[in-house]
Amino acid sequence: MSPRPRRSHASYDESDVRVRPGRGTRPRSKIRPAHSGAVPGMVVAVDRGRYTCVIGDDDQVVTAMTARELGRKAVVVGDRVGLVGDVSGGAGTLARIVRVHPRTSVLRRTADDDDDVERVIVANASHLVIVAAVADPEPRPRLIDRCLVAAFDSGMTPLLCVTKSDIGDPSELVGMYAPLDVPTVVTGAHDEQGIAQLRDALNGEISVLVGHSGVGKSTLVNALVPGSDRAIGAVNVVTGRGRHTSTSAVALRLPDGGWVIDTPGIRSFGLAHVDPSTFITAFADLAAETDECPRGCTHGAGEPECALDDAREAGRLDPARIDSFRRLLASRERQAGD
Repeated sequence: MSPRPRRSHASYDESDVRVRPGRGTRPRSKIRPAHSGAVPGMVVAVDRGRYTCVIGDDDQVVTAMTARELGRKAVVVGDRVGLVGDVSGGAGTLARIVRVHPRTSVLRRTADDDDDVERVIVANASHLVIVAAVADPEPRPRLIDRCLVAAFDSGMTPLLCVTKSDIGDPSELVGMYAPLDVPTVVTGAHDEQGIAQLRDALNGEISVLVGHSGVGKSTLVNALVPGSDRAIGAVNVVTGRGRHTSTSAVALRLPDGGWVIDTPGIRSFGLAHVDPSTFITAFADLAAETDECPRGCTHGAGEPECALDDAREAGRLDPARIDSFRRLLASRERQAGD
């Protein structure tokens, strides 16, 4: 077969253009369906790209995936979402999350204070329950301080829950945070009164439990939500650290209304996303005394001419209150696990 003769560029015209079958030239539309009929639900668990949601007054359980346009990691436990597809909740069914409603609060943290990557823990929680044990493992005030800062930054109401009072005296830890006026509940083994107080504080709210592994978060959840059967682990006698028995956040409905969210144990709570200059706004009584501070004053320990020191000397402020605030401020510059 003789080779085909070469043609000059000038000899080509529109008739020589060939369009590959199945591939149109019309640009893809950026208009997405409105999904006006999407069913409202709440995300209660996340596991490997599958989202467990509840819908309706009877908390019907639906498994879903996210729509492509929402992107990865756009949905977390506590999110209020819109669902389409098969929302019957039957075996093998899969719905689709097409909408995430605006969040009322976001609890987030970074790996450390120099990390720019934020990790959202839960959304739409109203209360942050900071769980710390009297002993086994030993309490770490710096982590508690950091959680308090995160609560103030996100607009959540903090609550300190001190556990294991049956094996140690909680008075020192409780007294350390008394000047901050943070509500505190003390519980111990078989302490029905402490659990009742905690239940009363959380009823009708969406609350998230945060703390080191081994402090008793899952034990509290099992007491608050009978039948939840959250796994409970022991503390390593060598390292003094707890084992991660909860591997992901899970929201459970409280019998008398509201939700409690159990989270995996944490060993650090970075605050790279929080502006230290905003800490003072969480303490209205201290903020009222800072009008006479020089420009640029951080109100930290060692600041020259800080008005908080003058208020302390004049007896207008409780010294313990100032020390507690400055401990929070200083915690921003340290690692939580120190």
